[in-house]
Amino acid sequence: MANTVTQSILVVGGGMSGLTAAIEAAEAGYDVILVERNPYLGGRVAQFHHYFPKLCPPYCGLEINFRRIKDNPRVRFFTLAEVERVTGAAGDFDVTVKINPRYVNEKCTACGKCAEACSLEIPNPFNYGMDTIKAAYLPHDLAFPMRYVLDPSLVKSPEAQKVKEACPYDAIDLDMQPRSVDLKVGSIVWATGWKPYDSSKLTNYGAGRYPNVITNVMMERLASWNGPTQGKILRPSDGKPPESVAFIQCAGSRDENHLPYCSGICCLASLKQVTYVREQYPDARIYFFYIDIRATDRLEDFYAKVKEDAGVVFFKGKVAKIEEDGATKSLVCRVENTMTEELQEIPVDLVVLATGMVPNTASERVPTPVPYDDYGFVAAMNAMPGIYAAGCTRTPVGVAESVADGTAAALKAIQSIARR
Repeated sequence: MANTVTQSILVVGGGMSGLTAAIEAAEAGYDVILVERNPYLGGRVAQFHHYFPKLCPPYCGLEINFRRIKDNPRVRFFTLAEVERVTGAAGDFDVTVKINPRYVNEKCTACGKCAEACSLEIPNPFNYGMDTIKAAYLPHDLAFPMRYVLDPSLVKSPEAQKVKEACPYDAIDLDMQPRSVDLKVGSIVWATGWKPYDSSKLTNYGAGRYPNVITNVMMERLASWNGPTQGKILRPSDGKPPESVAFIQCAGSRDENHLPYCSGICCLASLKQVTYVREQYPDARIYFFYIDIRATDRLEDFYAKVKEDAGVVFFKGKVAKIEEDGATKSLVCRVENTMTEELQEIPVDLVVLATGMVPNTASERVPTPVPYDDYGFVAAMNAMPGIYAAGCTRTPVGVAESVADGTAAALKAIQSIARR
């Protein structure tokens, strides 16, 4: 029988699959330690405007999960943290976690006085750098933990002391240093999630050079009420409403020069974003460029509903190149219609690239030997005895599948220690 110390479970990653694994294991009676690199839990889902196909905001589901964590004494969590070392074997892992300084302690009430006293601004990471935020900031409106963060650039600046003195609760610690925590756990769920493919590599599309070429994750922030434009979908170049929008599927995906695989959910995500535009601009012209549409099972109905919209043109063909009018910043999509074999040039005001999902394990491996596939995903849920991959660490999945995968990984982790 395992030592009681090692009857705990480590969950790495605080997105939907990691949150689910942690909550399910804790509510089954096991001690859980949750480690998240961001200063908040919730992962990329917290940055979404709506889920599909119901088109409801993610904050309601996240709030319930945060309450379940807050009310469960079996869950401990570390934010701004990353796992540096894993040694041992199933039932007896030794893990070292590095916790980076937040420069704000548990006394913080999120009153915002520090931000009021701060003049230094930084690109807003929550909005993918589309706007700026004070260097003393709350990551987002429903951040959990609800605690401010000081950017290191502020801590090193001359106004750091002024910001510290503005806090009425003595919550700012400018001397906070990185620290390491050594843990002993029985099993591990690795759920470090994904990042969007680097669109700047798509030089033929001008991403990063043309301001009105954005990515699908940026569109989520534009449509969100707490995004850079308070939910109004506007052209980044001039802040004007777009009269025509192009959604380009497989932007770098299913391409041997970029991502050879299909991320599976991009088509549905773009179809969802078509409804964002249609809701705000009923007269806008929308072009949906695709190779083929991946909408299976019940999601076929969602696709069929969007396709009924006469204002949406479904164009079977992969855009070869995008060019910009230097004066107006409008764009021209050069594409072959594979149904008619005609070359066309289609002018639009805004382009949204459906970039694929890249697992974080492609660049940041699990710090112990586990198998990977050719694309950097952990090759199986059972990565090795006692270590289980979940969510987009294992394969591209949507939110519902991430929740199911997190539950399955929690069960595997529990079984691993319960039978020892």
